[in-house]
Amino acid sequence: MTGFAEFNLDPRILVSLEKMGFQEPSPIQAATMPLILKGHDIIALAETGSGKTAACAIPLCHMVNVESKKIQGLIIVPTRELCLQYAVEAQKIGKEKGVKAFAMYGGEPMGLQLAKIKAGVQLLVATPGRLIDCIHSRAIDLSHIKTLVLDEADEMLSMGFFEDLEFIIQCLVQPHATLLFSATIPPRISLLGRKYMNQPHEVKLSSNQKSPKNLDHQFVYVKNVRLRSTVLSTLIQELAPKQSLVFCESRRQVEEVTRDLKRSKLMGVDFLHGGLAQNLRSQLTSKFRAGKIRTLVVTDVAARGLDFSEVTHVFIFQLGKDIDTYVHRSGRTGRSGREGLAISLVTSYELSLLPPILKKIGREINWLGEAPDVPSHTNSSPKSSGARGGKKRRPSRFSPPQTS
Repeated sequence: MTGFAEFNLDPRILVSLEKMGFQEPSPIQAATMPLILKGHDIIALAETGSGKTAACAIPLCHMVNVESKKIQGLIIVPTRELCLQYAVEAQKIGKEKGVKAFAMYGGEPMGLQLAKIKAGVQLLVATPGRLIDCIHSRAIDLSHIKTLVLDEADEMLSMGFFEDLEFIIQCLVQPHATLLFSATIPPRISLLGRKYMNQPHEVKLSSNQKSPKNLDHQFVYVKNVRLRSTVLSTLIQELAPKQSLVFCESRRQVEEVTRDLKRSKLMGVDFLHGGLAQNLRSQLTSKFRAGKIRTLVVTDVAARGLDFSEVTHVFIFQLGKDIDTYVHRSGRTGRSGREGLAISLVTSYELSLLPPILKKIGREINWLGEAPDVPSHTNSSPKSSGARGGKKRRPSRFSPPQTS
């Protein structure tokens, strides 16, 4: 019996969780599930990778009436990839009970999606645009929804979905619970809470949360910005990660870095960003999960929500100014207790970005290879080493090409 038995869940849900390898609830699951099961509104602040999907999907599957073919739980997510992932997870959790979960997003024939819903779907996971299209055409019945989930809410707001979310919320006129999950709480999310939620319980697990011990953070100093691709290629060759993600700042940079890595004769390299056709994005995501792609170069489309469980290394090609972006990117590895390594390429222009990052993750600076002259305000003594805590990694002798 798993540690989830204390929540008095449907025995069939417990069977599914045991088959999926769930043993003990994560902190976000332990904090939110009792509130969800009691029907409370929630604003939950938790980092990506904390188990938010299951924190919602488990109680939703428990509460579903499988005798009804009506939609009872509606989950809104920002991207197509996350939409599909969420639906797959919910389907697994509800499998033994017979819960039907379905992902609805743009880029696929709406007629086929509506036919599936008509056949019987209790949990609908949708992106805002496609859902609103269905609402306008009066092709979908939302009158039986008992729980609305807004997942990665801050990301949806940053993508310009605020008015869409307001419209969707206003379409649910019957009593229902609203669950809002977010990695950060910008003012407009607080506005949603005050305007549309009923005395929401606030759950905050990320404001003082440090980086997991199983995740190493290392930094490589690159003297010349033009050498970043060469340094990255050398790193990947020497580290030989099982699977890695390379985060870039833009679609153009993604394609340029991918081209450079392929020119360096690295095998199993491809890229993913929001400018690709949906069918191609789905194919690439599936190939990466299947291990057919070893190095995937991405924009932040993959930094939120998507769970690539076999990623052993994350490479950050260029540090962004947003600290939370670093946390989301590095959090793509070291998941579910596995060891992970996040390596950032740092030029002289980005040294000033390190102190707030180090403070956020609760670590001292750990240089892989040659250390630069770090300004005193980093509050960390520059050190060059392999892994943290004296644990030697194979590439600890790494010395990337740094010629001007």
